[in-house]
Amino acid sequence: MEKTAVLRELREIGLVPVLRADSVDQALALADAIAAGGVTVLEVTMTVPGAIEVMRRLAEQRPEILIGAGTVLDAETARMCILEGAQFVVSPALNVATIEMCHRYSVAVLPGALTPTEIVTAWQAGADVVKVFPAGAMGGPKYLTSLKGPLPHIEMIPTGGVMLGTAAEFLEAGAFALGVGSDLVSAKMIADGRPEVITEIARKYLEIVRAFRLKQKA
Repeated sequence: MEKTAVLRELREIGLVPVLRADSVDQALALADAIAAGGVTVLEVTMTVPGAIEVMRRLAEQRPEILIGAGTVLDAETARMCILEGAQFVVSPALNVATIEMCHRYSVAVLPGALTPTEIVTAWQAGADVVKVFPAGAMGGPKYLTSLKGPLPHIEMIPTGGVMLGTAAEFLEAGAFALGVGSDLVSAKMIADGRPEVITEIARKYLEIVRAFRLKQKA
């Protein structure tokens, strides 16, 4: 999929579930539960044991899922993930060499930043979207509103503090999409044999995004 199509799908789905798990099997089970709820975007973090294998198997077995590599801290890791099927690359911080590597492969790159200076620096370095992290620690939706005021041209994905109760507020504040962590991607629910809980939460997130998009068009 071309980069423009990847970015379009990220915006359309409106969610980037941040997958953290204790094993390959647990990660794949989380991916299945999330996709069953209609969310076909997934960020596999490099903190997952066997993260590369997870990406490889998802690319082979679940081609309908848009696979991202998360917690990518350097250019070589980005390259390795891209070669294994990652269609976008996410980082909690800004690493210019990683942005350059993603540009080389025409892959969407979403570096992390927090302050206005960091966000502008990431955008000027070539970020397709800036991951605002940790958004919750800085005031959540109100902080994003404050950022978008002087920086309306910079696309931002808030991550940290995004929950069902705050999702609509983040979208109203101007979020390109929402980075969602443990509120959706619950390894405990998999361990307890309750993947249907994750599936239902995924559906609820999608309903919030779709309701917001409809309101925008009205």
